[in-house]
Amino acid sequence: MGFPSKETVESIRRENPAGTRVELLRMDDAQAPPARTKGTVLGVDDTGSLLMRWDNGSGLNVVYGEDLVRKLSRPEDGWLP
Repeated sequence: MGFPSKETVESIRRENPAGTRVELLRMDDAQAPPARTKGTVLGVDDTGSLLMRWDNGSGLNVVYGEDLVRKLSRPEDGWLP
C-alpha cells in the first residue's frame, strides 16, 4: 500500500486529535500490544500513522492501511475526557 494523500492525512488528523482514545483490534507485528489494548493518540505523522501511547506502556504506532483500531467514545469503553 502506498502513502495516503495529503487530504487523507489531514482527515485522519481531524478525526483523531491528540488525546483520542482507541482500542487495538488488529496489528500484525511481533511487538504489538495484545488485541483490545487501549491507548491514547499522541498525534498523526505524515504517513497517516497514529502516534500512540498504549495503556500497557508500549509506544508502537498504528500504521495507516495495515493496523486496525476503533475510536472509544464512552467512559465505560475507557474514554477519558
